[in-house]
Amino acid sequence: MTIYLDHAATSPMPRAVRERYVEALQVVGNPSSIHSSGQSARALLDESRARLAATLGVDPIEVTVTGGGTEAVNLAVKGMLWSRRAQGAGSRILAPTAEHHATLDAVQWLVDHEGASVDWLPVDERGRLRLDALEAALAAGPAALLTMLWANNEVGTLQPVAEAAALAAAAGVPVHVDAIAAYGQVPLAPLPAGVNAVSISAHKVGGPVGVGALVLRRGTEVEPLLHGGGQQRGRSGTMDAAGAAAFAHAAEAAHAELDDRAAHKRGLRDRLAQGIRDRVPEALLSTDLADSLPGTLHLRVPGAEGDSLLFLLDQAGFAVSTGSACQAGVPEPSHVLLAMGVPAAEARGSLRVSIGPTTTTAEIDAFLDALPAAVQQALAAGLAARQPRLGR
Repeated sequence: MTIYLDHAATSPMPRAVRERYVEALQVVGNPSSIHSSGQSARALLDESRARLAATLGVDPIEVTVTGGGTEAVNLAVKGMLWSRRAQGAGSRILAPTAEHHATLDAVQWLVDHEGASVDWLPVDERGRLRLDALEAALAAGPAALLTMLWANNEVGTLQPVAEAAALAAAAGVPVHVDAIAAYGQVPLAPLPAGVNAVSISAHKVGGPVGVGALVLRRGTEVEPLLHGGGQQRGRSGTMDAAGAAAFAHAAEAAHAELDDRAAHKRGLRDRLAQGIRDRVPEALLSTDLADSLPGTLHLRVPGAEGDSLLFLLDQAGFAVSTGSACQAGVPEPSHVLLAMGVPAAEARGSLRVSIGPTTTTAEIDAFLDALPAAVQQALAAGLAARQPRLGR
């Protein structure tokens, strides 16, 4: 049996959520149809939207159900930019350098294809947005929007959302927050003043893959990505009532137990951190334990290759992830770690362990027993010291 320690990538769907999902799938009807079957599906959708809204302290009308977190991020970033540009606010985007690729790639696409410009804002050595840089960027001239994470998806660092939103609001700049990594992990409600849009995703809290939501506060306009029937604010397309029901069920469970789950995960994470310090002294912790997601621990081993560590631990029966992206088969160092000032060779030896509500002390201890041997084998391979030659 694999010990699953990759909850930040996707968290397993609990039995109760699976049962609710199957039950909801039996509701036949298009939520936009006016006959009784359609209205039954509509009632299910509206109830689910209201339950999701309650976890964030917003009105149900402010919740647009999407086909996942990436769509929610793209709708916010592109839709807000297009809407703001049409209102005469220009096409300048402010975004930190350590964002998720859903944001980075959406912003870059707008720069490459839509004539937008971007100010990439620096982060500190823990991956936290530098507020002084944001303040300077806001003072430099008008901006269409600021987009930022609530918590970094790789190293877990919590971001200064309230402070950044206050600065942006004072400059008349709307704010989108990618809260996909943070939702169901730390309290988000009430949303800070100045936050106009928030992206969330179901599968990070034990809901189904392919379901997400975008909160659009009243008065926030977006130009749709998808055109068709105008079924929701900013989005066309037949709405997934069953997926929304399963998402709402998982989200409610996560928020009902938010404090207990956080305490459980934080205790295991701190046990893991201390165990790594004791057993693998050459490892460096990238996560700020005092101000980060409770279940995320990111480490790096200078001289080792993250993919080697991942493979060796997988062979030993542990599912974890690296902090690096792999493009065309060539390992590349994590852009997050590079933005934090970590040298490229060191950044390639990264590993992220993420703990879920069902993770046990025995599983953490088993991982700690297996880690030293994996590290020594990865260091012996020494791949992180080699420069990729493909394409040169």
